Amino acid sequence: MNTVTTKDGTRIAYEKKGDGPALILVDGALCSRSQGPNGPLAALLQKHFTVYTYDRRGRGGSGNSSSYSIDYEIQDLEALIREAGGTVHLYGISSGAALALEAANRLSSVKKLALYEAPFIVDDSRAPLPATYRERMESLLASGKRSAAVKHFMRAGVGLPAPLVAIMPLMPAWSKLKAVAHTLPYDTLLTMEHQRGSAASLERWASLSVPSLVMAGGKSPQWMRNAMHSLAHTLPSAQLETLPGQTHIVKPSVLAPVLQRFFLS
Repeated sequence: MNTVTTKDGTRIAYEKKGDGPALILVDGALCSRSQGPNGPLAALLQKHFTVYTYDRRGRGGSGNSSSYSIDYEIQDLEALIREAGGTVHLYGISSGAALALEAANRLSSVKKLALYEAPFIVDDSRAPLPATYRERMESLLASGKRSAAVKHFMRAGVGLPAPLVAIMPLMPAWSKLKAVAHTLPYDTLLTMEHQRGSAASLERWASLSVPSLVMAGGKSPQWMRNAMHSLAHTLPSAQLETLPGQTHIVKPSVLAPVLQRFFLS
């Protein structure tokens, strides 16, 4: 594990593997270097890239600050990009895709951008995020109810069925999810403006000219596929690819060749 220090003095933990063009992988909610899809994905991509995986602030080996803003997370990526040589390819999944998208919009150091299923809600194929979602999340965390906060995210945020959410505490990984529950408001701020049932908010990125690959799983919920279709049509230099048979839990063995082809073309 290595660390890099950001503008606000926060230390961000990262790992570096492989050889080739620099590629940073950005995790979604509740994930880190030690849990989530990007670790196995990095192992497959390191044959072709210098792959950087990192703990977003507040997770794993990374520090945190007393307050949060999206600016801080962009600065974390900016520091890591400098460490990687100044220019990178960038890949993000789920809310990490929203972060990668915004980073590419602000930083000229991103050469190519790949996104998998940013959790945007752009039409009526799913109900918009509840108006009280953020307030409820912050209230639960302020009361120390981490388990309830994760359940709130899974039910109201992700949209999982109530019976499935009810049994999730029996999962071996539940304790790890609770440990980073305090970072859920960060992902909320990254995505909530784009979860209101309208594609209009995507116009924020209508002038982003970075070559982009926007992906969705062929078996993912319709609302996710619709959102990625809208995003791909909003970005002026984007291509849309649907991965047959995949869901939001995309298999690294399926995703890696797609990323390799895009970033090396």
